[in-house]
Amino acid sequence: MKRGLIAATGVAAMLVSVAACGSGGSDDGGDDAGGSQGKKLTVWFMDGSNPPGWTKAVQAEFEQKTGAKLDIQVQKWDGIQQKLTTALSESNPPDVFEIGNTQTPSYAETGGLADLKDLKKEIGADWTDSLNKPAVFEGTQYAAPWYAANRVVIYNKRIWADAGIKDVPKTRADFFKDLQAIKDKGEAEPLYLPGQNWYFFDGLTIGTGADLVKKDGGKWVSNLGDPKVAKAMDVYKQYQAFSQAPKDKDEATPQQADVFAKGKTGAFIGMGWEAATAIKANPQIEKEIGYFTVPGETADKPEGVFLGGSNLAIAEGSKKKDLAKEFLKIALSDKNEGALSKEVGSIPNKESLLANLKGNAAAEAAAPAAKTGGTTPLIPEWAAVENAPNPIKAYMTAVLNGKSPEDAAKQVEAEMNKRLGQKQ
Repeated sequence: MKRGLIAATGVAAMLVSVAACGSGGSDDGGDDAGGSQGKKLTVWFMDGSNPPGWTKAVQAEFEQKTGAKLDIQVQKWDGIQQKLTTALSESNPPDVFEIGNTQTPSYAETGGLADLKDLKKEIGADWTDSLNKPAVFEGTQYAAPWYAANRVVIYNKRIWADAGIKDVPKTRADFFKDLQAIKDKGEAEPLYLPGQNWYFFDGLTIGTGADLVKKDGGKWVSNLGDPKVAKAMDVYKQYQAFSQAPKDKDEATPQQADVFAKGKTGAFIGMGWEAATAIKANPQIEKEIGYFTVPGETADKPEGVFLGGSNLAIAEGSKKKDLAKEFLKIALSDKNEGALSKEVGSIPNKESLLANLKGNAAAEAAAPAAKTGGTTPLIPEWAAVENAPNPIKAYMTAVLNGKSPEDAAKQVEAEMNKRLGQKQ
C-alpha cells in the first residue's frame, strides 16, 4: 500500500514492500559544512512527500551552508522497490533517500543503510520513541524519523447533533454510547467500518499490547492465537456491529470517504486526508465534518493507532556520507521539521514540535495518539504477510462471521507462517 502526502488535511499512511542490497562504499571524509563547493548530493523523495515550501527552504539552506548543490529526484511509487534495490547495489547510489518506516528493517538487514548512531546523538536525543522505533534495527540506528500520520474519527456534526450528542467522546464506552444514540435515532448509519480495515485493527492490537508474531525455533510465526489479539478483535467486533458495511471488504472497496460523502453516515475511522476525498465527492458536506482522536479505554490514554510514515536514510554505498549527514541535520532541524508539519499537517518527529499543527483540525485530532502509537512488526519478513490476500483480513472476516478468534487464527496460521518464511 502506498503512502502519500496531502496538504490541507495531513498525510496518508503509505507502505511499500522493499528489500535492499547494500554495497560497502567508503566515506570520503571530505564533506565538512561550507567546504563542499562543486559537490552534488543526490536525494530521492517519493512522489508527494516533499511539499514545495519546505523543499525550497531546505534546499536553499543546504546550498548556502555547505556550498554543495542539492539534486532532488522525485520517484514514482510504481517500480520503486526494484529501482531502489538496484540503485543501492551499484557504485553510485542516491546519497539520501526516503523509505517507508516499516520497511527500514529490510534495507538495514541487507546492508543498504549507513549507521546513523552519531547523528542520533547529535540531533535526535528527543525524537519521539514511537516514531524513532521503526528507524532502529537490531539495536542500530539505520535511519532518521521524518514524519508520521495516524487515523482519527471523522464524523458528521449534523448527524451527531440530531442524535442529541453535544460533546465528542473521551472514552471508548462513551463512543459506543454515542453510536448507539445515532442508531436509536434511526436516520443514519452510526459508523462505516468494513470488516477488513486492517490498519485500524492493527492499532487496536497495539492498544492491547498484542504481538502479531512470535519467535519459534529461531523463526517468526503467527501469534494470532494470543488472547491479547483476541481482545483487540473483540473491540473491533463491537465497533463493526454499528456498521452496515460488508464484513469481507476493506476501507477502499468502496472508498469509505465516498460512502461518508453521501451524508448518511455518522462517522468513519480514517486518515485526515480522506475528508478531502469526501468533500470532493460532495462539497456541501464540508461544513458538517469534524474530527476527534480515537478514544481509548480510559480518558487519559487514546486508542492505539498504526503510525504510517517515512524515514530518511543514507546509503551505505554513498561516497558523501558527511555531506549527507549535513543535509539530514538541516532537513530534520526543529525549524524545518516544524515547517513541514505546518505545511502538510504531518506528525513531527518530536513532541515539542506538535504546536505547529495548531489550526489543522485533522492533525490536531491525530496528534494525541502518536506518542503511544506503533507499527506492524518491524521485521524484514513482515512485508510478505500484507500482500494480497492478507491472511489477517481473512481472520477478521471469519471472526465477524461467527468463528471464535482461536478458530479463525488456526484457519489462517499456515498461510501466515508460509509468508513469514519469505523475504521481499
